[in-house]
Amino acid sequence: MLHYQTIPVTPFQQNCSLVWEDSTMTAAVIDPGGDLDRLTAAAQALGVRIAQIWLTHAHIDHAGGTAALARELQVPIIGPHPADQFWIDALAEQGQRFGFPHAEVFTPTRWLADGDTVQLGAHTLTVRHCPGHTPGHVVFHSAELNRAFVGDVRAGRCGLGGVSTERLLSCFLRPPPLTALCGPPAAVAAAAASAPAVYSSSIPLDLGFALRSPRLNEMTDAWLVSKLSTALRR
Repeated sequence: MLHYQTIPVTPFQQNCSLVWEDSTMTAAVIDPGGDLDRLTAAAQALGVRIAQIWLTHAHIDHAGGTAALARELQVPIIGPHPADQFWIDALAEQGQRFGFPHAEVFTPTRWLADGDTVQLGAHTLTVRHCPGHTPGHVVFHSAELNRAFVGDVRAGRCGLGGVSTERLLSCFLRPPPLTALCGPPAAVAAAAASAPAVYSSSIPLDLGFALRSPRLNEMTDAWLVSKLSTALRR
């Protein structure tokens, strides 16, 4: 059986996740942006061995600790999509800009594409390429857990790298739709009311961030509800 635990890391408090399977107690860590001692201590407390690193995208708060952790544990780096190469190359610059510890550039052991899968023991998660927040952003969906690990895919700002709103929404809406629990309850309820048949079968999201400003939450949720509602009425 698969299990997961969310561990906020870095000054941005992004939600890194440990996902493990209980037959061999091996784990993947999703988006180790930093605070590596906290991540390895959590793995030790759970009695699991980190065997892989999975990346949704290569912003500093999600990928800043990747190279160091991969070297320390001698584990492969899986993801993101190759369109995020620019962000990997700019990790040191990102760190300087936001006051993070030095972050090393790395080469993923395996790039990911839409429709790929990642494996943890006998358990499979599917990959969706969801460009928008970054061009190479991917999402990991576990049908077994009925959950998607989506990094910062909700963080609006479409049009980056030529990505359209429609392209990002297509990632959310194709079956099974990844639209449930995407934001505070009021936003979810408003979006669900617009298309109850779709939302009744959709997948909860494990978001990689939490907007700390209520006004930013309100603006982002209003954007999301508006765009989803329009797309679902077509």
